[in-house]
Amino acid sequence: MRACLKTICGFSLLALTAHLDFLANCNAEDLAIGHFGSKDYGDWKLTGTAFNLGPASDGLLPKLEIENARDNQVASSEIEGDGPMGTLTSPEFKLARKYVSFRIGGGDYERHTCINLLVNGKIVRSATGWRSDRLAPASWEVSPFLGQTAQVQIVDEASGDWGHINVDHIVQTDQPERLPVATEPLYRESLRPQFHFTARQWTMDRLNPGMQQEGWVNDLNGLIYYDGEYHFFAQRWAKCWLHAVSRDLIHWTELEPAFWEEKLDSGVQSGTCVVDYANTSGLSSDKATPPMVAFWSRFDNRTQCICYSLDHGRTWKRYEKNPIMVCPERDPKVFWYAPGNHWVMMLYGNSQYHIFTSTNLLNWKDERKPIRDSFECPDFFELPVDGDHNHMKWVLIQGSGNYSIGSFNGTEFKEETARNACDIGPNFYATQTWGNTDTGDGRRIQAAWMRGPSFPDMPFNQQVSFPCELTLRSTPNGPRIFRQPIREIALLHHGQDTWTNRTLKANGVLPLEPAGRLFHIQAEVSIPEGAKLTFNIRGVPVILTSKTVESGTPPAPVAEQIKSVDILVDRASIEVFVNRGEISSTRFVLPKENGLSVKAEGGSVTIQSLTVNTLNSAWITP
Repeated sequence: MRACLKTICGFSLLALTAHLDFLANCNAEDLAIGHFGSKDYGDWKLTGTAFNLGPASDGLLPKLEIENARDNQVASSEIEGDGPMGTLTSPEFKLARKYVSFRIGGGDYERHTCINLLVNGKIVRSATGWRSDRLAPASWEVSPFLGQTAQVQIVDEASGDWGHINVDHIVQTDQPERLPVATEPLYRESLRPQFHFTARQWTMDRLNPGMQQEGWVNDLNGLIYYDGEYHFFAQRWAKCWLHAVSRDLIHWTELEPAFWEEKLDSGVQSGTCVVDYANTSGLSSDKATPPMVAFWSRFDNRTQCICYSLDHGRTWKRYEKNPIMVCPERDPKVFWYAPGNHWVMMLYGNSQYHIFTSTNLLNWKDERKPIRDSFECPDFFELPVDGDHNHMKWVLIQGSGNYSIGSFNGTEFKEETARNACDIGPNFYATQTWGNTDTGDGRRIQAAWMRGPSFPDMPFNQQVSFPCELTLRSTPNGPRIFRQPIREIALLHHGQDTWTNRTLKANGVLPLEPAGRLFHIQAEVSIPEGAKLTFNIRGVPVILTSKTVESGTPPAPVAEQIKSVDILVDRASIEVFVNRGEISSTRFVLPKENGLSVKAEGGSVTIQSLTVNTLNSAWITP
């Protein structure tokens, strides 16, 4: 009781009132949302023509093949086929139950055939149909909004195949027919990565695969540093650009999606974001407010478009004269080339990167000097060799993660090396680096989409690799990219176990028994030829020999000899870095067991030092 009183005393007056209302109404009767008439939608407001004929009932239900209706009045935009479009919005009501429950069927177009919950005019919950007219029960958990005024809005903004929505039995309830899939607190879900970025959550019902929209992340887009903030963008099924911001690349705040596709199935694919400090585009009327400009391609892989922001990326406008280019390419990579005083764009098409130039970001010239045998999502930047800024080289990284090194004169790239793998792991794709970091500390920092398996029974899907600093270093095989976890990982360290000067004889095992599930392992080792050292990471092996590393893929060689290894362990990933990042492996993996250990085989192995740092969650304040 004392704990309860303490909690209540910490509430604001509004929250306390809502909480007491909720307690008083626990398991109370369901509350219908709005009232339909027998032939119309009563006090609901209509726009467009999709709902003009009123609810579907009686003999109309089987004619429309609507099954599993509970009431005899289904809100349907299907009565006149898939062509009509419009919205149906309830009167305002006070949220007084823990859940809003409904039955839903129809099209699975996110934001286009859906039911939304609006609080203060903003969409806070949403669900789509699942390409079936059999109505499936679904619900939203709305306790964070108890006591607030809300509306339900049913949307049909699609006119093609499955361009309709059917909704039935919309009620406030404490006992929904089917609970939401996300039953654990946000960011505390059992498999949620704790220091790798994942999208917030989706409104999926696990039995209805068509509703798997929110919570997905794929290709990274437009990573940029601006005025003290790192901006992260990524595709969500090419329907929108997800958007999150951070000041340390560790703790992220996910914002609303930056922008959505212009219309159903037009697409908003991968691209770049730049800061137009000189306002060469003329998109800002205020010299003190340079525009952030995002470049992206539509689904047709021909039209290149832009959106721009004048408030540090919080709101975005579509350029009224889109598209700015029409050509058979996609995945624009845009950057400022200072020696030539112009912008450069790389576009992928027909297995080539095409190079364009511009002085204003709006009008582009094809330089007709393509980079052949290329593959999607280019990233392109300069790095000093061995830290020498008088010896700079250009690095071109393809969507596959392969990179080459060479020279660039503003219109043409000349490769000077073979193409090598940035990362040898099985889950490393569509990599991008943060641009504009020369206005900060100058580091070139990279992340990748960890494309791979799904998270079973979780309200999110896919994750992003941990940010790594890229450096270009000389090796016996020529200059190579090295990838190391950014130093900010130390912000999450909260305890460590250390071993020094240990020699493991053949088949000797050193148990490592730290508490927790999140680790940063650092070791200096000496492995004789013929021996190997295996880290057992919760049942998953990472195998080192004197010259190779194996983590989910065949052994990969280093130039000389392995001397050091860093391993990042999150709930669903293992990332390995040998020799300060000469070789790295990014890997999605679910744990098979608990515990850490290290074992020598084939001979004795010397461990000069080994530290297991336990980590705090980046999402949850300790």
